[in-house]
Amino acid sequence: MRRGLLFIVSAPSGTGKTTLVAQLVKTVPELVVSRSYTSRPPRSGEADGVDYNFVDDDRFMALVDAGGLLEWATVFGCRYGTGREETERHRRAGRDVVLVIDVEGARQVREHCPDAIAIFVLPPSFHVLEQRLRRRSGGDVGEPQIRRRLDTARREVAAAEDYAYLVVNDHVDRCVAQLRSIVMAERARTPVVDDAVTGIVAAFRAQDEQG
Repeated sequence: MRRGLLFIVSAPSGTGKTTLVAQLVKTVPELVVSRSYTSRPPRSGEADGVDYNFVDDDRFMALVDAGGLLEWATVFGCRYGTGREETERHRRAGRDVVLVIDVEGARQVREHCPDAIAIFVLPPSFHVLEQRLRRRSGGDVGEPQIRRRLDTARREVAAAEDYAYLVVNDHVDRCVAQLRSIVMAERARTPVVDDAVTGIVAAFRAQDEQG
């Protein structure tokens, strides 16, 4: 059994990365999303152990101190992190894992897992991103917070050149198809193909040696 791949998907807030990845895992077998830990309270419709592992700040920092997180960061005043053991368990079982994390978290993961495959999702434009953020907030988020998110987006996009792949979310279905193509292409690379494929290659080599 091959070891599972590790994919990173980053994007500015409001780009739609969570929706994209949720659609992606529905179309690709043996691909799972790592469920993050967070210190923020659940939003309407979210459930502990389903959308996130919701913990208080003390529990979160205890995980950090114990080395239980592969990466973590504070985003807009709340802490988010990726469980190390859960990620490793999936990879040992041959499942590919997607981490939906920010730019700083991606840097941390690449330090620990240099084989991680990093994908950055861009909005079609700065103007479109601003519209999406305002529409998503429904007027419940103040102007200072909107501006802060846009300033953060500028810094994050500046780091996009550090990623192996760049895709634009101008249409959800089209973007998901691009992400799926990336996953399938990475699975077909020689170092990660499964035993059945390497067995076929070995059989042909054996025939060549016999001939």
